[in-house]
Amino acid sequence: MKVSEMKTGGLPPADVFDRMCPSRGVLEHVTSRWGVLVLGALNERGYRFSELRRKVTGVSEKMLAQTLQTLERDGFVLREAHPVIPPRVDYSLTPLGREAAELVAALAHWSERRVPAVEAARQGYDGRAAALR
Repeated sequence: MKVSEMKTGGLPPADVFDRMCPSRGVLEHVTSRWGVLVLGALNERGYRFSELRRKVTGVSEKMLAQTLQTLERDGFVLREAHPVIPPRVDYSLTPLGREAAELVAALAHWSERRVPAVEAARQGYDGRAAALR
């Protein structure tokens, strides 16, 4: 690889379509089932763990903990443990997390708005598939 092809830090240019590129892992974390919802919720405000679990309905305690840990490791989520009794842990977005959350929130809001069009497409598809049987 030529030096001119290298990015800052000596890394090759990112290519999410390359299975070995680290950007693919980042994309998977941000767009995972629970990653999108956690980022979207934290984009509204910071939450304690139990509040976040109530906000993101359907997520198990284990999956929420794993998702938060992954997003924290990637630099998207800030975990603040307070030395009080009972213990209190707050989660919020870092500047990098806010940037990612705004992008996935736009996609989430788009999907909310476009449900009728998707449902119509599904019905049309199912009708055509049934006619071929």
